[in-house]
Amino acid sequence: MNKRRVLYTAFDLFPSPKGASIHILHFLRALVNNKYDVQLITPGDGVLPAEDNFEGARITRIASAAGNNFLDRAIQFGEAIMDHVAVETPYQVVHYRSIWGGLQLALAKNQYGYKTLFEVNGLPSIELKYHYPGIQGTVLLDKIREQELATLQGSDAIICPSRVTAAYLISLGVPEKRITVIPNGVSQQDFPQATLLPTEGHIPVILYIGTLADWQGLDILIKTMPLILAQQPIHLRIVGRGRSRQRKTLAKQISKAGLAEFVSLEEAVPHHEVAGLIAQADICVSPLGYNDRNVLQGCCPIKIIEYMAVGRPLVASNLPVVRELVREGQDGLLFTPNDPEDLACKILKILQDRNLAERLAENAANRAREQLTWHIAQKKLLKVYQHLEKPA
Repeated sequence: MNKRRVLYTAFDLFPSPKGASIHILHFLRALVNNKYDVQLITPGDGVLPAEDNFEGARITRIASAAGNNFLDRAIQFGEAIMDHVAVETPYQVVHYRSIWGGLQLALAKNQYGYKTLFEVNGLPSIELKYHYPGIQGTVLLDKIREQELATLQGSDAIICPSRVTAAYLISLGVPEKRITVIPNGVSQQDFPQATLLPTEGHIPVILYIGTLADWQGLDILIKTMPLILAQQPIHLRIVGRGRSRQRKTLAKQISKAGLAEFVSLEEAVPHHEVAGLIAQADICVSPLGYNDRNVLQGCCPIKIIEYMAVGRPLVASNLPVVRELVREGQDGLLFTPNDPEDLACKILKILQDRNLAERLAENAANRAREQLTWHIAQKKLLKVYQHLEKPA
């Protein structure tokens, strides 16, 4: 029997330290391990090979001739995908992570005879303005919204990482029966639980790890630091990738607040080093801002699940997407979004109560191991594929 052929497209560099890359990795493994013949198409970076093989999946990386213009690169990427589909042996399922290529694939599904799966982790009409502020209020953004709706309408199945995201998609007219919520996860093998650091002999470390995007609430975290330092010594590590503008803005905020010796702004690390980084922290934070990206569209922060798995006391924004993962007062403490005073209060509460820190850490690790694993996410993905493959 021939393997079922799958085309998986992602306008994300793979592999990379980003959460998107981790997501792709575990979905690829699920498909390959269940005898799917997988072709992944991603952008190239000029360093990774144009053709590659990863754990049994073929990878084609599309070189860009469009320079640094995001939309030009996205359009070129979509065109390259359709050139591939036109000459390749037919696929049974085409799985895409964005409208960049996804729209063309959805429109061409009857021509080529495949089923379509849209993996919605974020929509550019919501997220692009945080990276490119000049796009807000433009005709271009309206056109992108129209393309999103067309892609959603042309997709036979849709997966998303949170109930908040699902509700938003339903508000856009997507039938609920087409949507499956698959939260992100953690690999227990890669993120073993670690004991808490001793309280004596070192300055406590607060850790944020993730992107430096404006929606992450890092400006609130920086404003929190003087409030904590007024009561006790502390060091904050911000580790992650960001655009030059974002990194410069954060560095300026740190300097202006006189926090240069108390806050380190560090580059992203390879994913295999993340668990060790978390284990070096006393408290981990996810200060997501109160904005349309987090509240309306939704998300599922991998960082929170990885913090939990390693067994670190967690402080995060009290948002619906966070409450899907974290039980307030059991797995972590939740603070009022955009409120540096409440964030400082929650951090100090953990620092000053070792029993609370140990209880939160243990509960979080147990919850991650039992309910928030990539193995669970993979099983849910495979059920979606099985449904797609059923005869009409």
